[in-house]
Amino acid sequence: MAHVIVDPESTALAERWALIKTPRTNRKRYPEACVKILDSEAAALEQADPDRNLHPALVYGPSVSSESQRIYYLVRWL
Repeated sequence: MAHVIVDPESTALAERWALIKTPRTNRKRYPEACVKILDSEAAALEQADPDRNLHPALVYGPSVSSESQRIYYLVRWL
């Protein structure tokens, strides 16, 4: 997670399990509309569907970008 300041006392920003809908997996951040937050790693893996561009991941956020969009930073793909 390059260039992301992690605030350990934040209650809004956190690492979360997610599905990311994207055809490209080489980006470092994704808009909130492309990210579905899930309860567990198992749920993310179970709901993944590469044929529909749904990729399981661990993300950090949401954060507000310089363009005033809520975004999630990719921590790692599962």
